[in-house]
Amino acid sequence: MRDLLPAERPAWRLVQDAAAAACRAFGYQEIEIPILEPLELVERGVGGDSDVVRKEVFRVQRQTERSAALVLRPEATAGVVRAYFEGGLNQLAQPVRLFTTGPMFRHDRPQRGRHRQFYQFDVEVIGDPSPAYDAEVIEMTWGWLAGLGLRGVSLELNSIGDAACRPAYLEALQAYYRPLAEQLHPDCRRRVEDSPLRLFDCKEEECQPVKAGAPRILDHLCSECAAAFAEVRRLLEAAGIDFTLNPQLVRGLDYYTRTVFEYQQAELGGAQNALGGGGRYDGLAATLGYPATPGVGFAGGLDRVVLALQEEGAALPPEATARLLVLPVGDGLERAAAEVGRRCRAAGSVAVDYSRRSLGAKMRAAARSGCAFVAIMNGEEAARRVVQLRDMASGEQREAGWDALAAMLA
Repeated sequence: MRDLLPAERPAWRLVQDAAAAACRAFGYQEIEIPILEPLELVERGVGGDSDVVRKEVFRVQRQTERSAALVLRPEATAGVVRAYFEGGLNQLAQPVRLFTTGPMFRHDRPQRGRHRQFYQFDVEVIGDPSPAYDAEVIEMTWGWLAGLGLRGVSLELNSIGDAACRPAYLEALQAYYRPLAEQLHPDCRRRVEDSPLRLFDCKEEECQPVKAGAPRILDHLCSECAAAFAEVRRLLEAAGIDFTLNPQLVRGLDYYTRTVFEYQQAELGGAQNALGGGGRYDGLAATLGYPATPGVGFAGGLDRVVLALQEEGAALPPEATARLLVLPVGDGLERAAAEVGRRCRAAGSVAVDYSRRSLGAKMRAAARSGCAFVAIMNGEEAARRVVQLRDMASGEQREAGWDALAAMLA
């Protein structure tokens, strides 16, 4: 985990504000969900056998044996679906379009671009099975990344079928992998029987040649899944969005059905080049114990998007600083300096240096702060309700009355 210091926040705010603007342009509404969620919700939603649940969730210590088991949320979709039903959003006109941003938590091995507290931009459309919503989520999030000016972003697309066609495909996948089990990493040997679709998530070197020859799920789709996937592709082509079919893209969570997608950015390199992704999850609500309700969503990694912008040398906004710095020189001027600050804040941000340092020391600090103006004031000037206003860029300085300062700075 790490701190986001003031100098970093403008870049993060740029990315978050662009995400919110993209959502609102498509009619999405913002939602906030708790950082803590029941362990049972996460196990059901993400998958009790997934690496996320088995290895990565932060469990909260129980106060008593009767206390509900809680975890720090490892992702947002299960919590948003819970809120959709608990908050009565399922009674509104459907579908409901929602978005949220915030921290998620996974006890993963820290790597470049990966932290145990990380931040996601999460989008959900709940309540309608149309593949047009799959395309809409992709179009909106593609626009978010493109609008930030990121170069080299690619979109990978796949369909992983549904309950009608996936079982037969999983049997074919197991039949292919079982004779080759001794060539696999120990985790993948277990997955052959427990969760064969996750074999495509494996990054272990010894598993790659075996994975390359595995049967393709696109060759095993039922007619309904094939038709839905064809419609998604047609809509993306109509929107002018380039994509690459990747029959080994499955995403890492149990709840996905049919469409899955992922954005990658080659400059990040290695296994950490994914900026985010998502897909359809028509079976998730029922898995959580709610009425069967279709949905599709996206989760984007803000950490990696900011890192990608920095890697590209993008023109990121500077650290926010006070436009005017008030410098009282002498004892007993705190009240007067605070009054000058209050009068000037209508024209921009104002900070007051209340320290007992010399004027020279205060001026050096003001120069380092990046402020545009300083207002210098000693006791005699405070009594006359004037300051010496200096333009830090030009060095020009003149006397100005308190009543005129705001207009001069506007």
